Amino acid sequence: MKVAVMQPYFFPYIGYFQLISSVDLFVLYDNIKYAKKGWINRNRMLQNGKDMIFSLPLKRDSDSLDVRGRELATDFDCTKFLSQIRGAYLRAPYFKETFQLIETVMQYPEHNLFRFLFNSITKVCEHLGISTQIKISSDISIDHALKNQDKVLALCGAVKASTYINAIGGIELYKKSAFQKRSLELKFIKSKPLDYVQFDNQFVPWLSIIDVMMFNPKSRIVQILQEYELV
Repeated sequence: MKVAVMQPYFFPYIGYFQLISSVDLFVLYDNIKYAKKGWINRNRMLQNGKDMIFSLPLKRDSDSLDVRGRELATDFDCTKFLSQIRGAYLRAPYFKETFQLIETVMQYPEHNLFRFLFNSITKVCEHLGISTQIKISSDISIDHALKNQDKVLALCGAVKASTYINAIGGIELYKKSAFQKRSLELKFIKSKPLDYVQFDNQFVPWLSIIDVMMFNPKSRIVQILQEYELV
């Protein structure tokens, strides 16, 4: 069984969904420390031909909390975000169906950050026809005090994985020998170059999945999900 383990992100880029679609089981970290300047609650979209960061506002809290311990800001209102999306992508060819999905995600009545992100990821997967099983890390019986590679190895062992696939950006974080000792194959997913028309602008790569869905039909996105190599 092929397995991947990742932290949640807010409308992540296409490579994240390629990773999900490449495995049989996708484990989503909820009991991992929230990275203050990371991409858990923010991403990039296209605005006036350039990339712009968008984000989910969070309630002020301790920097030591896990993702599942963080909450959206009490005054969070999705209206502003939806207006940004409408303003940026109204003329996009697949605006209507994509905007309906984004509205559904953003109106989810949940202020816990992890549960909000979990719902958004599963909804995008459903929309794109990705049927990979998704499990929450804390629901898997291991020693959750473990960190980094040791925690990944424990999760793989608990779910009886035969292959672990990670994003190419983590290639320096793992040792193949450690996986081989557990009879696990270690692979890294590398997205193939991607280009598509973004209005009349010069192409801006690797934006949020929102951008991909706005400019490409589902049939093309299904193809893109398979446009990677395992190294």
